[in-house]
Amino acid sequence: MSKPATVRRSYVDCRFGQLHLRSAKPDTGDAAKFPPLICFHQSPQSGRIFTEVLKNLGRDRFVYAPDTPGFGESDPPNEMPEIADYAAAMGDLLDQLGHVPVDLLGYHTGALTATELALTRPHQIRRIVMIGLPLVDQAFIDAFNKQPWPAPYTEDETFVVSEWKRSRHWAGPGMTLPMIVRSFIEKLKPGEKTFWGARAAMRYGFDTKLPNVTQPILAIGPKDDLWDISPRCAGLLKNGRFERWPDHGFGIFDVAPDRINARIREHLDTV
Repeated sequence: MSKPATVRRSYVDCRFGQLHLRSAKPDTGDAAKFPPLICFHQSPQSGRIFTEVLKNLGRDRFVYAPDTPGFGESDPPNEMPEIADYAAAMGDLLDQLGHVPVDLLGYHTGALTATELALTRPHQIRRIVMIGLPLVDQAFIDAFNKQPWPAPYTEDETFVVSEWKRSRHWAGPGMTLPMIVRSFIEKLKPGEKTFWGARAAMRYGFDTKLPNVTQPILAIGPKDDLWDISPRCAGLLKNGRFERWPDHGFGIFDVAPDRINARIREHLDTV
């Protein structure tokens, strides 16, 4: 296979301001071999988590990994958004890119954004990969509403210690200390708005949306904080397959790039 694709950064405009974007494409002119892939990260993180995906799949297609508004280096909304707002901003991105059709990769909260786009732009979205599906129940939602995460800012070091312990606790198998630190730093970047993405996820109603998605879906449940939750989606997939991956958790794109990229390719490249 050819050398890894070069990952580049840029900004595009969306309804909330500037959207930070990582992208990769083939150097050989073979970009049209497969439809472009758009990757949506979990909250709170950024498109950085998809670096290995861009380098690998960017060999033979356009691949884009935007920072969700309010995360990474993207401008935030002025008010607390819903998943529909995040999806609309990504729709602005799709309009500017001009690709039809496209494939989607959604991780945790990103899976909800992918779902909303599949429903609102059915003729533009071809295939979907979802990893970590937040099909939360009322008990999960109530727990979040009682104590939202990430922890809110405090004058002392309490919130930093709390989030560092959470990052260490949920570090997936094979994650190195530098990987954990990078993830921890991304969690702190949005400031007091860092919980907005999780709040939107709790309010989405994924259980009523997912059964209406008709595009082919590959759904993967790694052993992370959604390990017991993701399998609930299996019976809701109209046109899809659910797989449990007990050997990997958070950090899957960094610690198991060969396995995850091969599985993504297998699903997306199926005629």
